[in-house]
Amino acid sequence: MSAPQPPLALLAELSHRCPLRCPYCSNPLELERGSAEIDTATWLRVLSEAAKLGVLQVHFSGGEPLVRRDLAELVRHATAVGLYTNLITSGVLLDRARLAELVAAGLEHVQLSFQDAEAASADRIAGLERSHEKKLAVAALVREAGLPLTVNAVVHRQNLERLPELIALALKLGAGRIEVAHVQYYGWALANRRALLPTIEQLERATAVVEEARTRLKGVLTIDYVVPDYYARRPKACMGGWGRQFLNISPAGKVLPCHAAESLPGFDFPSVKEASLAEIWYGSEAFNRFRGTAWMPEPCRSCERREIDWGGCRCQAFALTGDAARVDPACAFSPDRELLTAAREDAAAPAGDFVYRQIGGAPARAAS
Repeated sequence: MSAPQPPLALLAELSHRCPLRCPYCSNPLELERGSAEIDTATWLRVLSEAAKLGVLQVHFSGGEPLVRRDLAELVRHATAVGLYTNLITSGVLLDRARLAELVAAGLEHVQLSFQDAEAASADRIAGLERSHEKKLAVAALVREAGLPLTVNAVVHRQNLERLPELIALALKLGAGRIEVAHVQYYGWALANRRALLPTIEQLERATAVVEEARTRLKGVLTIDYVVPDYYARRPKACMGGWGRQFLNISPAGKVLPCHAAESLPGFDFPSVKEASLAEIWYGSEAFNRFRGTAWMPEPCRSCERREIDWGGCRCQAFALTGDAARVDPACAFSPDRELLTAAREDAAAPAGDFVYRQIGGAPARAAS
């Protein structure tokens, strides 16, 4: 296997703390408490190492990154070492003064999450009253400050019928981009799969809505669209392939090839407390485990798409089969394909209640 290229982007998960309790959150079920978070000095060192390694973009995320009082300091340092800075936020902790501080520090872009286009449903999904109202005000502040805005819209069976309204909302708010991302089922979303998984009919209608809007709004609003793997015939190249383009740092300092990788047992993911980013990226066993194609089982290893989808999602393979090295069941040639057929029965079942995300509140059993 040839030496990996430098990563392009770093997702800096500053904290798992968050005022929202979204039931599809991509954070692990066992959330880190504030006392476990790495300190400012460590983050500053890591950002310098990232720039030296070749990273071009840093995405400050969480949880909610605004719970960190040092956020502006981190943005300022990232800007100073030449990184493009993006804030991924729920928005509910952002006000005019805090935004001005971040803009002065060099913040270049904001991604603002919306749980629905209708306030009551959005607040119910977020698990926080009046959160939607706050987000609308924050979107106006972001555009007033001159920053480009992306609307993040995670869609599922309980809000898909309002996808046209979500797209219209992004347009109304002055966003240049909307990311329409179907829920991916691991972590909290796996625990809530019965409440979230849409039917194939819902998915087909949603895809038609996106295609029509892309044509109608070309040059006005960019629409990114991520479909649920449970209805796919081929897996997606998750994160561009394991350890190929992207790295993630957890609040406690673990370095991961994707934001869900902590769900995988038996992995000793290295920490920035113990090694440099370059040592971890190029030399760690965890990052090399699923790089390239040599690790692949059949039929992946012989597949003409092996360097297109890179074997699909390791976290999904584990969530569905219990083995991160098995063929992703999203592939039509997977010997475990029937697991998706069984899982899709959740889409026809009564939705049930949400298991809301909360620190110390991991569900006893996830869906399987």
